Amino acid sequence: MKLKFTAIFFIVFFIQSCRNDSEKQLIDTEKDFQKNELIVNNISKYWTFNASPSSSASKANAVKWTEWRLFLVELNQKPKASIRAFQNKAAELSKKVMALNENIPITIDKPQIKARIATLITKVRLLDLFIHLKNIPEPKVLVLVTQINEELTSLQNQMDKIVQKSKIPLEEGESDLIKMLDSSRAIPNEQPDPNIPRVE
Repeated sequence: MKLKFTAIFFIVFFIQSCRNDSEKQLIDTEKDFQKNELIVNNISKYWTFNASPSSSASKANAVKWTEWRLFLVELNQKPKASIRAFQNKAAELSKKVMALNENIPITIDKPQIKARIATLITKVRLLDLFIHLKNIPEPKVLVLVTQINEELTSLQNQMDKIVQKSKIPLEEGESDLIKMLDSSRAIPNEQPDPNIPRVE
């Protein structure tokens, strides 16, 4: 009899603790859902990028530089208001921004452009990282959206500067001077090996 009573007590205790755990999980899930909804709403308000080419050079490059055009198109498409949609968008942006290092048009394939692309890649990948965290750091995400817009403007301005500079005609002898300053064309400064006999 005592054994039956003990078994029944443990079964009732087990069922009650399971019910309490599931109620607690439901409450926690509801709280997480409400918190995520608030975060998504706030991020959605500020998720706006300068995706339209703002300079003539950027517009020209959007035509001939496929990776740049695809990145701008991806930026222009705002995700629907859900955490999963923002995570998918951030992951896609991260892929597209990495592709910017490929097929850069010769006219703008300069260190200044590559440096700005590298900075843009860093910002977009950070956005992707933060948006995939369990507890999304909302203020950091909002700051990154602003910083990405600044980097986009900087990159497009640099494209314009390079194009404008290329239109300035070279002065007489300037192309020869540029060739002389090119270190890749210099004759290597090697000392003769004393063990090798000189031919005279």
